[in-house]
Amino acid sequence: MRTGITSASAVLFLMMAVPMPSFATESSVTAGLMPMPASITRNVGGFLISTSFNVGITGSSSPRLERGVARLLSRLEDKTGVQLPKEIRHDLNSTLIVNVRSEGPVIEALNNDESYSLTSTATSVRIEAPTTDGALHALETLLQLLEPDAHGYVIPAVVISDAPRFPWRGLMIDCSRHFEPMEVLKRNIDAMAAVKLNVFHWHLTDDQGFRIESKRYPKLTQVGSDGLFYTQEQARELVQYARDRGIRVVPEFEMPGHSTAWLVAYPELSSGSAPVAIRREFGVSSFVLDPTREETYRFLEGFLAEMATVFPDQYVHIGGDEAPAPDWKTNPRILAFKKDHGLSDNDALQAYFNQRVMTILLKLHRRMVGWDEIFNPGLPKDVVVQSWRGEESLAKGATQGYQGILSAPYYLDGMKPASTHYLADPVPRETTLTPEQQKKILGGEVCMWGEHLDQRTIDSRIWPRTAAVAERFWSKQEVRDPDDMYRRLASVSLELEQLGVRHLSSEDAGLRELAGREDIEMLRTFATAFEPVSFGERVQQQHTSQLTPLTSFVDAVQPDPPARHAIQRTTTQFLATGGQQTRDSVEAGEALLRFFDSVGASVPEVEKLMETSPRLATLRTRAEQLAELTLIGKQAIEFRKTGSVPSAAWTEQGLATIAAARKPGEMVQFNFLAPLTELVTAAR
Repeated sequence: MRTGITSASAVLFLMMAVPMPSFATESSVTAGLMPMPASITRNVGGFLISTSFNVGITGSSSPRLERGVARLLSRLEDKTGVQLPKEIRHDLNSTLIVNVRSEGPVIEALNNDESYSLTSTATSVRIEAPTTDGALHALETLLQLLEPDAHGYVIPAVVISDAPRFPWRGLMIDCSRHFEPMEVLKRNIDAMAAVKLNVFHWHLTDDQGFRIESKRYPKLTQVGSDGLFYTQEQARELVQYARDRGIRVVPEFEMPGHSTAWLVAYPELSSGSAPVAIRREFGVSSFVLDPTREETYRFLEGFLAEMATVFPDQYVHIGGDEAPAPDWKTNPRILAFKKDHGLSDNDALQAYFNQRVMTILLKLHRRMVGWDEIFNPGLPKDVVVQSWRGEESLAKGATQGYQGILSAPYYLDGMKPASTHYLADPVPRETTLTPEQQKKILGGEVCMWGEHLDQRTIDSRIWPRTAAVAERFWSKQEVRDPDDMYRRLASVSLELEQLGVRHLSSEDAGLRELAGREDIEMLRTFATAFEPVSFGERVQQQHTSQLTPLTSFVDAVQPDPPARHAIQRTTTQFLATGGQQTRDSVEAGEALLRFFDSVGASVPEVEKLMETSPRLATLRTRAEQLAELTLIGKQAIEFRKTGSVPSAAWTEQGLATIAAARKPGEMVQFNFLAPLTELVTAAR
């Protein structure tokens, strides 16, 4: 039986034996490195992992660092099969020396020094770091360097000097729309640490659920959570779990909009009309907190003070987005308040609300983070604006002295390929910001909204694409070659699965459940040709709510599967010589033919499965299209190889078939239509 790790998507890389371009650093050393270090020099030889391997900590030691070293030893054992001594020494007579100058701040901070150096030779490995966080990053790099050779597993001889480009490198997970169990969050935090992300933005409240326990206001979870929430003890445990891995936890409590779950529990906080139940539908709700009543601020003061005992981080996210607030335009009492306070419109009233909330947070020694809508020149400069509107909005805030983080290009629910996310930059090369203004851009956050995912599918929606964005946040600006990124991402993806996230194995699990059988070889090959549509497109094709089962074919297949880039790269190689036959173009053509042959051959077998699987039967039209598309691909390659010219009618019919296949259908899309179009056009 084959696992998801050796699925048809991954095997495609072996099928397409096309030389990769050469890169500045030696490919064997950098194959598993992501993010790419700031500086790496390859030397001769390497350090062989054996039973004599041991670790010594010098300089500053701490329980957190020792736990990090213990995780390193456990993972090294798993990867090498070599039983290693677990004792951590505190002298220089060790094969791995970790020298740390200080533990660093008690609570993670933006100005924390995360740099490190790593030097490996044939006889030893040495890590130097100013803080424990830097050392933890170095340990992850050490694991990524490990490679097999004829004698066992070796850490190549290198000299690495490394530091992050941005201090804020985050991942936001929405746990309100669909609750995610603690084990899901922990394994994703492990993956974050592996690629050097350092901020877990925990979206805890929204219209569909209030997910954090309040002992002061217990109805928030009694009425607003369906019983699915995190206790304060669990939240503190997760904060410590993340802290152990150099990751801060920034909680988000949405206000004044997206507040149905607040108001169903405490309707007296509403601006007029109040909900009778938490919201099952997605989209923007009209229910909002009342910003004109002192009772609202007393409630928030009590709640935020309680949360400050759970979440020690300096930053608290208040949301602040999408608050249409119709009651603010019609409620006579609110209209009178606006007039009395010189507030011209709803934006001004929300700015007043934000200022009041900021005052509460400042008393708690916290700083406010919010989405674009909180941006108002009247707010103090220490507010942090998270931009979902884009680089222009982020830059505007920076010119006015506001710190910001970019998220607009990193919305994973758009199902865009890793390369698209990878090339988006918080501070692009063409920026017009001055050096001082650029410092206001703290970094960025990947956003994983929860409308169409659950604990079975969330990993495949986050990983491995987030690893590519993590490199954008960490590495130098000039590290931006998508081919090289995908070369390394293939290795990193396997490492992340071994670490615990299930982005690869979840596809096979979903396909087996759909097929109702263990043998899914042909269905797996069939799935290689597809990827999910965006969350927005899914809503247009399927009426979804929080209660919709997430067990369809679209939920099983991966966004940006390995096949997608491999087909595009191989097509480019095949067409690069302008029709001239070279070794590379011949190999590329043969690889493409193998892909179209294997995927096309899967269609009849999957159509048989459709007879006993109603959920697969809905894909019948897509299956028929796939058979047509693979035939067109094979014909186009043959035309190109033989130098013959197809008829105008063939070209017209082929492009029409591709155009029809682009239209929405069953919430999935073909992932090879762009290169197929190139093949048809080139044949002409």
